[in-house]
Amino acid sequence: MELRPILSTLMRHKTAAALIVVEIALTCAIICNALFMISERIEQVRETSGVAEKELVRVQLTGIGNDDNAAAQTKADLASLRGIPGVTNATVINQVPFVNSSWNSGVRLSQEQQQSTLNATVYMTEDQFVETMGLKLVAGRDFEPDEFLEYEELEKPSAQLSIPATIITRKMADKLFPGEDAVGKSFYSWGDAPIRIVGVVEHLVRPSMQGGPSAREYSMIFPVRPHYNVGGNYVIRTAPDRRDEVLKAAVATLRANTPNRIILDENTKTFEELRNDFYQAPRSMAWLLGAVCVLLLFVTALGIVGLASFWVQQRSKQIGIRRALGATKRQILRYFQTENFLLATLGIVMGMTLAFGINQLLMGRYELPRLPLYYLPIGAVLLWLLGQLSVLGPAIRAAAVPPAVATRSV
Repeated sequence: MELRPILSTLMRHKTAAALIVVEIALTCAIICNALFMISERIEQVRETSGVAEKELVRVQLTGIGNDDNAAAQTKADLASLRGIPGVTNATVINQVPFVNSSWNSGVRLSQEQQQSTLNATVYMTEDQFVETMGLKLVAGRDFEPDEFLEYEELEKPSAQLSIPATIITRKMADKLFPGEDAVGKSFYSWGDAPIRIVGVVEHLVRPSMQGGPSAREYSMIFPVRPHYNVGGNYVIRTAPDRRDEVLKAAVATLRANTPNRIILDENTKTFEELRNDFYQAPRSMAWLLGAVCVLLLFVTALGIVGLASFWVQQRSKQIGIRRALGATKRQILRYFQTENFLLATLGIVMGMTLAFGINQLLMGRYELPRLPLYYLPIGAVLLWLLGQLSVLGPAIRAAAVPPAVATRSV
């Protein structure tokens, strides 16, 4: 099909054609970035935490005033919790995944280094942490009994801060020592003494989103036994079908152990509930962006349908003459589809450029990652298909105009 008649017609209707091109360009730019942001939110919601979420429950409590016997009380609590029917194991830690605050510390590769290589979260744990949480060691070993410190020792004014060993995540190991075995190496974080890496776990997310998605697994485990007043997090592992039963029993057990503490009921729940609450905002954002995409596509489709219908009505004489001269219905249909394809292509080219510009703005202001190039052809194909489907109805009506009726309307 010759393009000259189509281009000539479009030049006579510059304003209408320009409006459709601009509408498609804006839709393309917004759709590409929105789809990328939706995929980012979905990746966040589906991320691997590294812990046995389906088997874990958390009880959080806080003491009333100072407790000089907090360490002994914590040991008694753990013994009671581990004795509950259905409990596989239990531990106490300073923080848990899927909350909005975390203990963090800078990490340096040498004592003289002024700026931290990265910022990592710190899990202070007792002997049963790795087993209770269901972490998978991929290199090295778990802590030895003589490597554990009591948190109270670190609180003493005269204490020399020295962490004898640590277990870190694979992501953190790769960042600190790319292409090398991290086990046996050291870094500096708490105090001036080097901290030796004795093990590497496959995954362990930090509690908060500090540092963004790229820093989610910058986590290190220190063999420092916290007592219940350090975060107040008891984590209990049980069979998935006994979580509710065990959670109730754990709360009752801790309340019976001592009355001078408060169970924080709103934070006492299963890890799956913690995860759902933590990712509520990303899920809502994904749904909102999805609704915006659908609305934009709908409005764009209406614009294409409206313009094509208007042009079919305005060109009834031209259509009738072409039909009278022997043009087939297929040729009339192809004429309008080609015209729409040209407008959509021009709008998509402009939209791709605009999409890249919007992404650069979002990267600078909101620390979003760079838009992958494959999102641009995805948006282009989506709008090409939308354009062809939208123009199909008016084009079919145009192709169905009888030559005699069209010519009598002259």
